[in-house]
Amino acid sequence: MNSSSEKKTISICKLIGGSITAILTLIFAQVFSGAVSNVILNAGVPIAISSMINCILYLAPVFFALRLFGKKVLKLRPDELGMPGFSIKPIWVIVAIVLPFSIKGIYLLLVKGEFVSSNMNTSQIADVVCHAVFYYGIAAGFVEEMVFRGFIFHLMEKCWNRVIAIIVPSAIFGFVHILGTDHSLLSNILVICAGTGVGIMFSLIVINSGSVWNSGIVHALWNIIIIGGGLFISEKANNEAMITYVLKSKSFLITGGEFGIESSGIALAGYIVVSILILCTGEK
Repeated sequence: MNSSSEKKTISICKLIGGSITAILTLIFAQVFSGAVSNVILNAGVPIAISSMINCILYLAPVFFALRLFGKKVLKLRPDELGMPGFSIKPIWVIVAIVLPFSIKGIYLLLVKGEFVSSNMNTSQIADVVCHAVFYYGIAAGFVEEMVFRGFIFHLMEKCWNRVIAIIVPSAIFGFVHILGTDHSLLSNILVICAGTGVGIMFSLIVINSGSVWNSGIVHALWNIIIIGGGLFISEKANNEAMITYVLKSKSFLITGGEFGIESSGIALAGYIVVSILILCTGEK
C-alpha cells in the first residue's frame, strides 16, 4: 500500500469512528437527560428548573466528550473541529433574529388563519418560555451543531473535500428527522429536503464564521421562535403553545405537512436566501 492510500484509509477510519461516536454521544445524552428530567418532574420539581437541568445534562456530556475524543483519539484541536473558544459574531445574532421572524411574518401577513389561545396562566407561560430557551434553544440547537457541523462536517472535509462535507452531513441531518415517525411519504420528502437545505445553510455559516457557535445561535433562536411554544403556527391548535395561528391552507408546501412549517416551502426559501447571501458575501 502506498503512502497516499494509507493516509486515505486512516482518514476514513477516523471519519467513521468520529461520526459514529458523535451521533451515539448525542443519543446517549438526549436519553439520559430526558430520563433524569422525567424523574425530577415526577418528584415535584418545577418544569422551569427541570428544563435547566435537562439542558445541562444534554449539552455538557456532548461538549466534553467530543472535545476529549477529538484530542485523545483523533489528535485534533477543538478549533479544528469547529469548536474554538466561545465567541459569536453580531451579524449571526441579527440573522438568528431576522430569519425566523421573517418566516412567521410571511405566514401572518400572507397566509389565512386564525389565532387560538391556550389561555395559560403566568406559571404555565414561564414553563413554556424556560423549556423553549433551555431545551429547544440552547441544548438542542448547540448540541446538533457540535455534532453535525462540528465533528461530522470537519472530519468529512479533512477526509474528502468541502463540498462533500457540506452536502452529506446535511442530507443525514434531514434524514434523521424522519426516523421514528409515521408521516406520509410526501411529508418525509419535505422534511428531508428542508433538513438538507437548513443543514447546508448552517454549514455555510460555520465556514464563513469559523465556528459552530455562530450556527448554534442561529439554530437556537430558530428553535425558540419557531417551535418554542410562544406563537405556534400549524394546521391544528397546539395546547402546549401559548397561542396557535391555525392555518386554513391545506397546501403541503405552505403547511410543511405533518412535520410543520419548518419543512414548508416558505421556510426552505428562507434557508436558500440566507445561503445565497453567505455565498455572495464570500467565505472565510
